[in-house]
Amino acid sequence: MDLQDTIRTYRLFSGSYDVVFGPVFHPGRKAAVRVANDRPGQRILEVGVGTGLSLPYFRPNSRVTGIDISEEMLDKAKHRARRQKLDHVEGLHVMDAEHLEFADNSFDAVLALYVASVVPNPAQFAAEMRRVCIPGGTIVLVNHFTSDNLLLRFIEKRLARVARHIGFHADFPLDAFRRDSGLSIREVRPSNLFGYWRLLRCVNEKPASSL
Repeated sequence: MDLQDTIRTYRLFSGSYDVVFGPVFHPGRKAAVRVANDRPGQRILEVGVGTGLSLPYFRPNSRVTGIDISEEMLDKAKHRARRQKLDHVEGLHVMDAEHLEFADNSFDAVLALYVASVVPNPAQFAAEMRRVCIPGGTIVLVNHFTSDNLLLRFIEKRLARVARHIGFHADFPLDAFRRDSGLSIREVRPSNLFGYWRLLRCVNEKPASSL
């Protein structure tokens, strides 16, 4: 899967994303923000902020930065932040999730919603989230993972080749992501319609000496 496939896909979907994907992903979006933004004054990074659908749900006294690879999606997020006067949003930047332009330990919490299965290298993506998050900080993901249902798993495997060309891993096992990402996953809960997606709550286990 190539990064340009992902960019092209989001350019196509930018105009309809809120209508098509907003309502169905809304429960997971709100739940993830609650988990990541659990106390006042946090510095928070949202990786793959998209059109900014999650931005209104952060605490007003938080300090939120969002990044996305799609300029078209990010333009909508900026417009949303201005229109709704979301003063807690400190910056929205075009950036590659696998090469974050932030110093180590810049954020108290990092979240990524529906991103892990669209990046070319999920392990590098996770490594960057761990790098910019403080030791002991919270990392939250919501994502589709390969279903435990045998029929759905068969369908996902058949769709995998086609989906790869639009920038999406249809066959995306949680066990493999857990192993490759190096994330310390403390909780896995079902999310969204029929619990098909899953929310992962992680603690960033790295030595405090890296500060």
